Amino acid sequence: MEIFEVVIALLLVGAGLAALARRLGTPYPALVALAGATLALVPGMPTVTLDPELALALFVAPVLLDAAFDASPRDLRANWRAVASLALGAVALTVAAVALVTRALVPAMPWAAAIALGAIVAPPDAAAATAVLRQLRPPHRLLVILEGESLFNDASALLVYRLAVGAVAAGGIAGWSVLPTLLVVTLGSVALGLVLSRATLRLTARVHDVATSVIVQFATVFGVWILAERLHLSGILTMVVYAMAVARQAPAVMPARLRIPSYAVWEVAVFVLNVLAFILVGLQLRPIVARLDRAALADYAAVAAAVCAATILARIAWVTGAAAFSRWWCRRRGTAERGAGEAPSQAEAVALSPPAAAVVAWCGMRGTVTLAAALALPAGGGSAPFPYRDLILFTAFAVVLGTLVLQGMTLRPLMARLDLGDDHAVEGEVRLARVETLRAAAAVLAVAPDHEGSALLRRRYELRLRRAEAALDGAPGEPAAVPDEVTAHADVLRAAMTAERRRLISLRADGTIGDDAFHRIEEELDLAELDAERAR
Repeated sequence: MEIFEVVIALLLVGAGLAALARRLGTPYPALVALAGATLALVPGMPTVTLDPELALALFVAPVLLDAAFDASPRDLRANWRAVASLALGAVALTVAAVALVTRALVPAMPWAAAIALGAIVAPPDAAAATAVLRQLRPPHRLLVILEGESLFNDASALLVYRLAVGAVAAGGIAGWSVLPTLLVVTLGSVALGLVLSRATLRLTARVHDVATSVIVQFATVFGVWILAERLHLSGILTMVVYAMAVARQAPAVMPARLRIPSYAVWEVAVFVLNVLAFILVGLQLRPIVARLDRAALADYAAVAAAVCAATILARIAWVTGAAAFSRWWCRRRGTAERGAGEAPSQAEAVALSPPAAAVVAWCGMRGTVTLAAALALPAGGGSAPFPYRDLILFTAFAVVLGTLVLQGMTLRPLMARLDLGDDHAVEGEVRLARVETLRAAAAVLAVAPDHEGSALLRRRYELRLRRAEAALDGAPGEPAAVPDEVTAHADVLRAAMTAERRRLISLRADGTIGDDAFHRIEEELDLAELDAERAR
């Protein structure tokens, strides 16, 4: 009961810190990480031991599916060079740098354990960066690169992590024997993700209840992860493929009345899991800190600081070098392909500019995946404890805390100084899609039988289409010139809906209707209000 009370209280604290972070313009994981660090120093806090096999499934699977579901395959294909460079090259350099630094400071640590630490701290968490960047409206391409990186660097880093942990357990591993295994794991994970996505969509199409739909979604997510792990495939890669495949087909099989509440539940679940990860790490750090004397704690802090510095500098070095090489290569190839006075080719526009590269290099905050991987190290009991597990867990949390505080809280000033503005790419596509969908609806209404209802619908869609066309013709980033008639219609509609809601509340207040009837009409008004907001 004591642990339950602490968790509930800290979830409320996490919600308050998230609200404060929004006001300060910083990523909320930075403040939650500080709260988690405080737990390690508070006397009397309970000790919690999490099953290592549960850590990755519990914290990584839902968070990863939430991110992969929103990923755009089209945008990832357009930026595959930058994403692959970060997901492979930056991860490899970070693993190597951290392993070398750790071995230099702790020569007794096995190489496999040092590599495992490097793999744990290698994957950045894009959620922390994009939480700040979306408020500042940077070029859309930066968000695509960072979010795409977060999907695939988890797979590459945790694959190295699995190999390193396996090497510790087996006492070594043959380098060349890994390659066939990697190929089988990669192809098998992709195939499994595609197959399971089709099975899930067939099941989803048969569910018509909100609560059942949400439960099925969570059950299938954990089921996909568990099945991939039981087949000795990559749970990360399987989940990414599964989520992106489901996202392509789900809008056609899931109605809005199921989709709207499920999105809200997923948003809350991801937030709760992020907060819980920091809470559990803080509670597990407390006995570690308590066991250390002053000298040992200083040694741990020195290793953690060195690893944190190596993690940050390795990313900066890779991103800066890769961007400079890409610009040089594109200029060289573009100069050879185009004549004098011609505009730069598309290939030349692919390379990140120095300001954009600076932002990507600084968006290296670590988060939930790093914490989950550290918690997943064998703690003893049924198996031998992982060598230097306490030091690795302490260092991993220090890297998460250091990067979130140092980089997360300085990202907004950096963006303001570099003055990277919104390119309005998404806004233009939204305007185009709005016009085309309204035209499709208008075409159907044009051939509908004439009666009073169809006439009203035609008029409504006509007004919405006129506003959408005015927005499409306007300059990106500037408010559209809305016809007066459309504005008057929106004002009247808003006033009418406000009157509906006030009257409904008064009917319940004076006892004319009960709560069951109230909630049914309230749901109808909510959906109508959402539709009206979209129209406005």
